[in-house]
Amino acid sequence: MASVECMNLMEYVEWTLPREAESLLHALALNWGDVVDAKQLEINPLKGAMTNEVFECIWKTRKGKKPRKAIVRIYGEGVDLFFNREDEIKTFECMSRLGQGPRLLGRFPSGRIEEFLHARTLSAADLRNPEIAARIAAKLREFHELDVPGSREPVLWKRLRAWLRTAKDLCPKSEAVEFQLDCMEEEVNNLEKFISRKDQRIGFCHNDLQYGNIMIDQEDTSVTIIDYEYASYNPVAFDLANHFCEMAANYHTDTPHLLDYSKYPGFEERQRFVRAYLSSYGEEVNDSEVEQLLEDAEMYVLANHILWGLWGIISDHVNDIDFDYIDYARQRFQQYNLLKCLQFNV
Repeated sequence: MASVECMNLMEYVEWTLPREAESLLHALALNWGDVVDAKQLEINPLKGAMTNEVFECIWKTRKGKKPRKAIVRIYGEGVDLFFNREDEIKTFECMSRLGQGPRLLGRFPSGRIEEFLHARTLSAADLRNPEIAARIAAKLREFHELDVPGSREPVLWKRLRAWLRTAKDLCPKSEAVEFQLDCMEEEVNNLEKFISRKDQRIGFCHNDLQYGNIMIDQEDTSVTIIDYEYASYNPVAFDLANHFCEMAANYHTDTPHLLDYSKYPGFEERQRFVRAYLSSYGEEVNDSEVEQLLEDAEMYVLANHILWGLWGIISDHVNDIDFDYIDYARQRFQQYNLLKCLQFNV
C-alpha cells in the first residue's frame, strides 16, 4: 500500500483505518496544540509485521518544529488463539510505567495508538554488529530482571501444548500427517523432561526477540525492546535461543518467510552475546556460567522450533497477511528434526 500524504483523515479512515481510530487521532493531535491541522496528516504503512498492521501517522507542526508522530497498530485476525489481548495490554502499560517502551496513547476495539519512538527499528544485519549485539544483550538482561505483576510460573510448556491442540483443531488431516502432529505431544513431553532444570534462571521474557521488535536511538544508541504480545515468565535460555534463531530470518525481502540457517550465529558469536548478557550488571562472570547458559540456550532452540512451527500452522488458517506461514512452519520443523538428530544422536 502506498503512503498517503496530507490526506483528510476522514477520507483515509474510511478506506484503511477503523473509524474508531479517527476521534482518538484527532483528539491526540488537538491535545498537542502545535499541530497545524489535526485532520491533515500523512499515513505510512510500516512493513515487516507478520501479525498486525502497523501505520505511522505524521502531523505538520507550527513554526518549523519537528512533526508530531504516532503509531497505529491494528490487531491481526486470530491473535486471540495465541495470547490474551487484555493481558498483553496490561503488560504494555506495565512496560510503559517501567520506562521500557512506548506509552499507550489510546485504544479502540481492533487496535491501539502508541507513542512514536524517535529511534529506528533494527535490520537483520544490525544483529551481527558486535556493538549493537552487546547493547541488545544488556537490554535483554535488564528486561529479564523486570518485576512484572502476575504468576512467575513459566508458560512455555503450557503454551506449546495449547498451540498444539489448536493446530490439530484447525488443520486438515493431510497437514497433520505432514507435520506429524499426532506424535508431537510425546515430543514436547520428552523435551520438557530432558531440558527442564530446577536451577535454571527464570525471568520476564520477551519470547519474540526478532530484529523488528528492537529499536535503537540514533543519537545515544540506547536500545528499546517493543511489542510484548508473547511476553511472559520463562527460562531466560529460551529467550536467548529465540533471539539466536531469529538471526536466520530477514522479513524485509520478497520472500520474508524463507529462513537461512547458515546465518545462525556460530559458537564464538553466541558466546560473546551470553558473556555480554551475564556481565551487563558489572558482575565477574566465570567460564562455567557462560558455558552452562550457552548449553541451555542450545537445548531451548528445539522448543523454539516447535513453538514457532505451530504458530505458522495456526497462522496459515486464521491470518490473511501476505506471508507463507505453512512453508515457514515446514522450515521450523525441518530444522527441529535436524537438530534433534544431532543433539540426541537419533
